[in-house]
Amino acid sequence: QVQLVESGGGLVQAGGSLRLSCAASGRTFSSLAMGWFRQAPGKEREFVATISRFGRTTYYADSVKGRFTISRDSAKNTVYLQMNTLKPEDTAVYSCAAVISTDYSGGRLYTSAGPYNYWGQGTQVTVSS
Repeated sequence: QVQLVESGGGLVQAGGSLRLSCAASGRTFSSLAMGWFRQAPGKEREFVATISRFGRTTYYADSVKGRFTISRDSAKNTVYLQMNTLKPEDTAVYSCAAVISTDYSGGRLYTSAGPYNYWGQGTQVTVSS
């Protein structure tokens, strides 16, 4: 069983930055591809970013491309989401997710919620205008 614990959310003004962290435990970190998703009030959950199991490849939603950066630290079993130039429309609960990935190349990406087996509890990000 994989446990995911997010941290780093909060209130920030438009144009500001936040870094979210997600600590994983319960399975070898390099076996997990990781993703970030978000859900705003009254809206469906949407994909934000994903990183492959070895960190070789990343992919972003168009709405955050160029502003957000996903990364992972294997020594700390942690995945990060650096969010810059935040906008009020980025306000949402952000959740990290993990999927057991067995591709030997280590580059496979998962851009939809369906394949993800494990989810964190979520952290609130609020961007004021």
